[in-house]
Parts: sequence; structure tokens; C-alpha cells
Amino acid sequence: MAKCLSSICAVSHVVTNNNFLYGIIAVPARRALEREKIDSFEKLSGYSEQEIMELHGFGRNAMEKLKNHMKENQVSFRN
Repeated sequence: MAKCLSSICAVSHVVTNNNFLYGIIAVPARRALEREKIDSFEKLSGYSEQEIMELHGFGRNAMEKLKNHMKENQVSFRN
């Protein structure tokens, strides 16, 4: 008999109304930022590029897109 996963998903998946980086980077990368409570450029600029790359769900493609978007908005990572 198959188990119903809907109750597990409802508990483990938190839906937020945060649109930070929506449409810029993929969902796994956005969720990685959400888990770290990074929901603004101000908070993001407090991290180094390496620290963000270490987050589960972040890869090279997401990082390139993020860096391009940050550059457009005149934001940079902490050194």
C-alpha cells in the first residue's frame, strides 16, 4: 500500500510571499537563500560568494545569474 506524502510535504514546505530574486534564479537556489533568511540585497551583501556557493541548492548557473543581477543593481558580495 502506498503512503500519502501530502502531510509530509505540507509540514516540510513553507510557502512565503517573498519575491526576492523571483524569476532570476531557480527555485532550489531561492529556497537555499530563504533557509538562511536572506531576503534582500542588503543581507546578501553580508555574505561571500564562497559562503553562498556552499548552500545546498546553489550551483554555478545560479551563481552566474545572481552575480549578473547583483551587478545590475550595484550590489557585491563581502570580500
